[in-house]
Parts: sequence; C-alpha cells; structure tokens
Amino acid sequence: MANYSYKAVRSDGVVIKGVMEALHILDLESRLEKTGCELISAKPKSRGLNFLQQKITRRDLIDFFVYMEQMILAGVPIVESLDDFRQGLEPSELKDVVGDLVEKIKSGSTLSHAMENSNKVFSNLSVELVKVGEKSGLLATIFGEIKDALKWQDELITKTKKIIMYPAFVGTVVFAVLCFMMIYLVPQMVGFIENMGGELPFHTRLLIVVSDIFVNYWYLIIFMPVLLIIGIKITLAKSESARLKFDEYVLEVPGIGSVLKKIVLARFASNFALLYRSGIGVLEGLRITQGVVGNAYVKQEIEFIHNQVTAGAGISDAFARTQLFPQLVMRMIRVGEQTGGLDKSLVNVSYFFNRDVEDAIEKLQSMIEPAMTVILGLILGWVMMSVLGPIYDLIGNMEL
Repeated sequence: MANYSYKAVRSDGVVIKGVMEALHILDLESRLEKTGCELISAKPKSRGLNFLQQKITRRDLIDFFVYMEQMILAGVPIVESLDDFRQGLEPSELKDVVGDLVEKIKSGSTLSHAMENSNKVFSNLSVELVKVGEKSGLLATIFGEIKDALKWQDELITKTKKIIMYPAFVGTVVFAVLCFMMIYLVPQMVGFIENMGGELPFHTRLLIVVSDIFVNYWYLIIFMPVLLIIGIKITLAKSESARLKFDEYVLEVPGIGSVLKKIVLARFASNFALLYRSGIGVLEGLRITQGVVGNAYVKQEIEFIHNQVTAGAGISDAFARTQLFPQLVMRMIRVGEQTGGLDKSLVNVSYFFNRDVEDAIEKLQSMIEPAMTVILGLILGWVMMSVLGPIYDLIGNMEL
C-alpha cells in the first residue's frame, strides 16, 4: 500500500485535503466514497529517498510472527490481527506488505497465497508451513514454529558475523598499522641507518624492499583487494559453475570451513525437521530446504538426495550417498527410518548440529584473538629487529 495526498469534496460541497493509504487510485476513490467524499485529484506521497526507507529485517519478521501467534491464540480474526499490527508500524516497507496482505485476504485470498505473492518477503518455508496451518487449523502453533526458527537463524547469523567481523576488524587495524609503518616510519628510520654506513643484514634489506613497495605502489595495495572482491562477486553472480566451486571450496577452508559447513547443515537440518514435524512430506521438505541452505554446493547435494528418494531409494541410503553428513547423523536417520520415528530422529539431528555449531563457534572465537595478537606481534617484532638491530651493531662497533 502507498500513501496518497488527495483533494476531495464532501457531500456538503466542502473541499478537503488529506493523506490516505490505498493500493491504487481506484482503491483510494472507493475508500473516500465510503466516507461520503468524492475524489477530485490525488498523487502518491513520497517518503523521501529510497535508501532512507526502512527495509524488512529478520527481526521485523520475528515481531510479525510473535504478534500473529498471540492474536490467533486470543481468538482474533486474521484480517483484524494483520490490520492491528499494521497500524502500530511506522511508515516502512513492512507496513506496505502487511497492508497488501490485508487487502488480498479481503479480496478472497488465503493468507499463505497472499504471503506467497509478497515480493519474496516471506520464505518458501514460511509459506508452506502457513499452508499446513490453514489446513490443520493450527495457525497459532505454526506461527510459533516459524518464530522459533527465525529466532534461531537470527542468533546463528549473529554468531557467524562475530566470527567474520572480529578478524576482519583486527586485520584492518593490523593492515593500517603496517601501512603507516612501511610508508612513513620505516623510510625515515632506514634512511638514518643507511647514512650511518655499514652492511645491512638480510631481514633489514627485506624490510627496505617491502617498504619501497608500499611507498611506490600504495594505491595497488589499497585498491587491489577491493577490486578483487568486486570481481569475485561479479563472477559468482554470473557463473553458476564458479559459484558451485567457490561454495564447495569455502566449506573446505582449514579452520573456518568446518564451522561454516556445520552452520549450513544445521540450517538445513533445523528447517527440514520443522517441515517434517509439521506434516510436510520428505520430498516436499527436501525441495523447500534447497532454497534456505545458502550454499550452492550443499543445495546441489540436497537436490541429489531428492532425486534419489524420488527414484525409490531409502531416505538414509540417499543421505549416505553424499559426503555431507557424519556417520553419527547417518545412523540416527537410519534408525528413525526403520522404527517409524523419523520426525524424532530429524529433531535429534537438528540438535546435534546446533550443539556442534555453538561449540565450534566458541572454540574458533577463543582462537582468533590470540592468533591475531601473535601475528601483530610478529610483524612488530620483525620491524623492530630489522631497524634497531643494525643500530645496535653500529653503536657496538664504534670506537670510543
């Protein structure tokens, strides 16, 4: 929905001006007629620059599903719940989306269908779960399940960002210090050493070479990483094969690769368990979860599992034909399939990955800080040894 500035005439002939939300001009005209006014003119009211408009975040969606869960539990109709939630929002993209949901449902659409046609604001997983809730009459329960899943994803992403942001920040600081030393500090100190005469040791000559590179090619050192990142992003966006190879390589990077792999598999296991527990079949669950893993390589493997099950293979056999899952997980799935308790097994698999992710993140975080400290210390030690070593040697060789 959009805000319209309008001019209208009341039934008593008085011309009025105002602002009203509507889907389009005809909808605005219909709304004004209900109040006894006739539209004269109208135009969309601008909210300002697009980049200042509040975008829909995961936490906005969490608030939405929390509110809807509570309202449905209280027996409030869906349309009234949505409209009440919308009225409590500041002008934003979310307010427009919720307004569209209200209008589509009033026009005869179901909530799931309205969500499905909301410009991909709601994930396929959320839409499919809401469809199940509509059929079973357990919408409040489904809203709660989606809320919990989004909360878990939000916590997981926050932890993942900490893994990436902290070393990135420390690395940037180290790089800035290194640039300052190589471009400004080292040339001055090296000039002093060279003027004193004497043969320079290898590590000092190496420092001079590195410093000259920084002084003469500083623009390449600063801008090349940026251009490289942009080039990689463009390549990955245009080439599916490059994206596939890159995502596979990321999962194999020493140290952080295993953690990222566990995060991706934890996301898959949690969502797959949620879908299966809600009554969605294995094949449909596998199809839906392909779009939520966030890794092209893992998505390809899940598609392979889907095709194997479609061809008649057992669930555990299909999972075993990939190299993604550890043996413990495979045994849990196999036991669940054989005993008819696959739903419980999938929940246990989800718990297994969640626990592993939390442990791995904590261990990695505990290793990052000392590792960065050691790296910075080695750089500073090399510079100080290369600069001060020759000075001490020259002073020691001076005749008093």
